[in-house]
Amino acid sequence: MLEKTMLSNQTVAVIGAGNIGRALIGGMLNAHELDPGRIRATRRNPASLAALAQQFPGIETTTDNAAAVRDATVVVLAIKPQNAVEVIHEIRPHVPESALVISVLAGLTSEALQEAFEKPVPVVRSMPNTPMIVDAGATAIAAGDLATDDHMTIARQLFEGVGQVEEVPEYLMDAVTGLSGSGPAYVYMFIEALTDGGVKQGIPRPQAFRLAAQTVYGAARLVLETGKHPAILRDEVTTPGGTAIAAVADLESHGLRTMLINAVATATARSKELSKLKD
Repeated sequence: MLEKTMLSNQTVAVIGAGNIGRALIGGMLNAHELDPGRIRATRRNPASLAALAQQFPGIETTTDNAAAVRDATVVVLAIKPQNAVEVIHEIRPHVPESALVISVLAGLTSEALQEAFEKPVPVVRSMPNTPMIVDAGATAIAAGDLATDDHMTIARQLFEGVGQVEEVPEYLMDAVTGLSGSGPAYVYMFIEALTDGGVKQGIPRPQAFRLAAQTVYGAARLVLETGKHPAILRDEVTTPGGTAIAAVADLESHGLRTMLINAVATATARSKELSKLKD
């Protein structure tokens, strides 16, 4: 059992402190008031490590992954999936069996990770998305076979520092990857297209961009804060014979809804293809 089941009591090693890892470090320090001395962060690039140490004074930074995980109670794997085998082989002799491993690696199952560590370490699999960099992430977490409620509490606290968290059974993680993990890319394309639409109608691009981005942000916030179904909110905008309903009819005729549904399915299928660690 992790002591007191609180993130603030843990010693956390963030292996691969790039954008996602850096966001998690900021969340731990800001939302949970974790002592910086309890955080260890690794990068391959010394210059990147120096910048990280400057951004978060007091944390331990190193290029030595093995040193970072020794005596850690929580190990966050924030590396790229293609580097997973190499890094896990490097650190597995030094990761305590009692340590919680939290993975942000797309597609890789908790079973595959446990097999790679060659010891019964508890694993919590997660799928965050990049808006966590501005504390607006959507993260799903799933318990591996050895993960307890205490482990899930720690993982939830970690990701709540950078956004919203949902617990799901692991079999849904590929679908989560297709929806919220890859979803920001779809939204960015939508914002870009809205911007181009405004420019086509004569709005200067900087203004069209700001209006498009704020419109998407505001609409999403309205959904979350009111709890209303998106269809209800859409109906509140689409007055009879008005501009919005004419545009909605055009979007429907061109299959926007079907395209997005198919995009989630395609990304889900790709996540399933990445489900095994390959040497």
